[in-house]
Amino acid sequence: MTDDLTPRAAIRAMTQARLSFGPPSRAADTTTTLAFALDHARAREAVTSELDTARIGAALDDAGLGHDTVTSAAASRDVFITRPDLGRRLPQDQVDRLALHPAPDVALVLGDGLSAVAVSLNGAAFVTELAMHLGQGGLSCGPVILARQARVALGDGIALAMGVKTVVMILGERPGLSAADGLGIYITQHPMAQTPDSARNCISNVRAEGLPIRDAARQSYELIRDMRALGRSGVALNQTRSLPNG
Repeated sequence: MTDDLTPRAAIRAMTQARLSFGPPSRAADTTTTLAFALDHARAREAVTSELDTARIGAALDDAGLGHDTVTSAAASRDVFITRPDLGRRLPQDQVDRLALHPAPDVALVLGDGLSAVAVSLNGAAFVTELAMHLGQGGLSCGPVILARQARVALGDGIALAMGVKTVVMILGERPGLSAADGLGIYITQHPMAQTPDSARNCISNVRAEGLPIRDAARQSYELIRDMRALGRSGVALNQTRSLPNG
């Protein structure tokens, strides 16, 4: 930060967040108005876009990672947006199909969430980096599951179908008006049919201007290692890790 920056410019140099529309006036200036409209359009595009399974699958193939694709009980994007409950449910025919896969140590699920754009930009790179850490730690991750119309809890059903004790659900985060490309990483040990949010660990804002993919993958692996050793995740894991000898 240089001394000749105005207070507004200094703040903007530190964050992408929209903290001000400028000085009070009858209307925002043209530049501010156009920038807001562009960010709003990007946010809408992120929410309504479909998961590009072909592109992501090709990237996973290049990394030597197998993959399979499922769709939640929300049959379309419109239904997914208006019925969050259906995005958490895995239809029985897809449960039966996933049960045919050998159970890995860790299930990696890459879902669209509320920003398929974020997943297209960052999803395959994150999964590739995390799979490398898991392999070095002696843990298998099996096929990466690409999940369409997916909410966080869909990962629980996928893990149960595959007989997996640790699940990593990677989703596009709800876009804001300054960023629409962030990934959220939700990690759960011993997932259940009704896993409470307090039983998950979350790493958020994984993107170029946020938490770098390499750092997020390392942190995710460390969480997986600890939760498998201690048999718990979420608040219970955080409390155990904070103990003097935890």
